[in-house]
Amino acid sequence: MNKKITVVFYKTEASNEPVREWLLTFEKEDKQAIGVDIKTVEYGWPIGMPVARSLGKGLYEVRSHISHKRIARVIFTIVDGYMVLLNGFVKKTQKTPKEEITLALKRMKEIK
Repeated sequence: MNKKITVVFYKTEASNEPVREWLLTFEKEDKQAIGVDIKTVEYGWPIGMPVARSLGKGLYEVRSHISHKRIARVIFTIVDGYMVLLNGFVKKTQKTPKEEITLALKRMKEIK
């Protein structure tokens, strides 16, 4: 099976990769759970619930269930066939926090 889109990490001007750095803070099994969900999007794009969902304005989220009944989200956009991972966070409320979407939109504007 071939990838429909390829994952890349958003890079800051200083070449930092915030989502990669965020992922490295997790335990192995949580990293694997998030990685499997990202891979599902790579190979199945376009894909919907429960793995991915549109947030509007060109943003999407990968939805992952991780240990201790936590929920992780990775916000991404699609640019020229690439899935650019813009922001990652552990969800603490029912609704996606505005500041997480605002940060992802800012990063998306930087790359487009």
